[in-house]
Amino acid sequence: MIEDNKVDVVLVTENLTSILPLLAKSFTKALRTKTNFTPGALYTLGALIHHQKLTMSGIGCHLSIPKPGVTAVVDKLIADELVERTYDPNDRRIIFIQITEKGREMFKTVKHIIGEEIQQKLLLLDPEKLAVLLESSQKVRDILVELMLDLNNCPTEAHCKE
Repeated sequence: MIEDNKVDVVLVTENLTSILPLLAKSFTKALRTKTNFTPGALYTLGALIHHQKLTMSGIGCHLSIPKPGVTAVVDKLIADELVERTYDPNDRRIIFIQITEKGREMFKTVKHIIGEEIQQKLLLLDPEKLAVLLESSQKVRDILVELMLDLNNCPTEAHCKE
């Protein structure tokens, strides 16, 4: 793989693009079998927990989905009293979406359920493979975070302005 200090970028890309569907499949299966949440709803709640409040466009930017898709997800979350609309006190034309206490508790519960499901699968691995997966996943995460910061592509509210 490494020749003359060069890494095959195509192979790295193939590896990364194959990891996401595998993770998503495991995550989505746990989500659908244990809860009535869609991945979009859970990602929205997670983004709101992390950022406190976001505009509809901000949510769309963070989740990389178009505004009509965001509207459908947010409307369902509002109907379930998991998020609420609030107005900017300085400009009432700006509407924020923020998570409710019920939404926070629900997110925590669902995250716990999914975490337990994934942990049960991980416990099937022998300790050596689990140690390799721990080290590798930490490294991949750290590199991806660094890459996003280096590319100035880290989704922040400022980056995701309307």
